[in-house]
Amino acid sequence: MANRTDPAAKSIRGTNPQNLVEKILRSKIYQNTYWKEQCFGLTAETLVDKAMELDHLGGTFGGNRKPTPFMCLVMKMLQIQPEKDIVVEFIKNDDYKYVRVLGAFYLRLTGTDVDIYRYLEPLYNDYRKLRKKLPDGSELFVCFVLNGFRVIDELLTNDYSCDVALPRVKKRLNLETAGTLEPRKSVLEDDFEEEEEKEENDQLDDGLEDGGHEKDYHHGRSPTRERDRDRRRDSYRHRDRRRRSRSRSRSRSKDRKRRGRSSISPRRHADEQEDAGTRAEPKKKKEKKEKKDDGTDHPDPEIAEANRIRASLGLKPLKL
Repeated sequence: MANRTDPAAKSIRGTNPQNLVEKILRSKIYQNTYWKEQCFGLTAETLVDKAMELDHLGGTFGGNRKPTPFMCLVMKMLQIQPEKDIVVEFIKNDDYKYVRVLGAFYLRLTGTDVDIYRYLEPLYNDYRKLRKKLPDGSELFVCFVLNGFRVIDELLTNDYSCDVALPRVKKRLNLETAGTLEPRKSVLEDDFEEEEEKEENDQLDDGLEDGGHEKDYHHGRSPTRERDRDRRRDSYRHRDRRRRSRSRSRSRSKDRKRRGRSSISPRRHADEQEDAGTRAEPKKKKEKKEKKDDGTDHPDPEIAEANRIRASLGLKPLKL
């Protein structure tokens, strides 16, 4: 009688709820001392007290594959079949982590595909550590989602957990395509949106002029701020064009001066040559006159030679 399913319990996936656990494991649980002493007569209200006493999770361990208290309580929930609201309260329990994982494991065995994703996925944000009993009897610290043994990820993606074959669930993408499940939304998404909005508002506030302008934001932007920014941009462009124009004017002026120093016009060059020629003519006439006065150009070679000698001595030339 103690091992029979509650007569009011409904069949799960077309079978007795206790049949979701393999027969060998069921037999080990029925023979276990914890099942006989601690689970006898438990109801949905009193089962939570036993769940609060749990300090580890797991399937079977040791040489004779002894079931854990966690697995015994899972079997008890399958036997009495608590209402869905009670199971959801187990999952939402933030104070006792083993109560939470007990409710999650039971819902994974008995819940619909939509309920499994809806209630188990939020547990990805629970990073508390859990103890898991390994088959060799040792214990390992695990987390809901971190480290090598990720409890929630194991329930949603694996075929086995705690030595129990998990019923198949549809892929999340298929449920979203069918419209029975909304796209997954991270609980941190709202925080990210608030941070981005705060940063945009801070930037807008820093850019506003003193004296205060009326804030009229649309999608996180201020029309006044946009107009001020356009005016400043146009002013910068105008000043930049004027600066470039002045620079080009200075460059042209310098080039003209440089060309003026380095090159002379043809007309000026001709005038200068003419002046040089005019200045050279009197000099030649003077030299010719001086040449004739010293008598060195006398037709008589002897007289010319004598005049050259006299000229070298500073004497007057012979005039014969």
